[in-house]
Amino acid sequence: MELTKKVAYLKGLMDGLKIDDSTNEGKILKLMSEVLEEMADTIEDMAVEVDETVELVDVIDEDLGALEEDYYGLEDDDDDDECDCDFCDDDETMYECVCPNCGDKIMLGENILADGSMDCPNCGEKLEFDFDDQTEE
Repeated sequence: MELTKKVAYLKGLMDGLKIDDSTNEGKILKLMSEVLEEMADTIEDMAVEVDETVELVDVIDEDLGALEEDYYGLEDDDDDDECDCDFCDDDETMYECVCPNCGDKIMLGENILADGSMDCPNCGEKLEFDFDDQTEE
């Protein structure tokens, strides 16, 4: 049962008991029921606002995802390592890099790795690639 319905039921019970509101106890009970009713209405209004906010955030999240796909040119980087961006070759091997500053995942081609460094497209942190100590496996 909803909170407002429970408060209305409680007020109905109090009316049915014919509590005398001229006594101190009656005044307190009447005031308590009014406060409960106001609190229930406020909570119900807040719940509606929270639901609307959650829906709005979901829409914004979907729009942001579409913008990221358009900007970075990536369809879905969970399943494949292919990049649709302008600066990568289709036959080029792609590598995933995680920026140590912001944690953003970046897809890199061999040509970018050969340059030795780049700026993170998310936060601007300079990323340097040094493979001198690496051996081929």
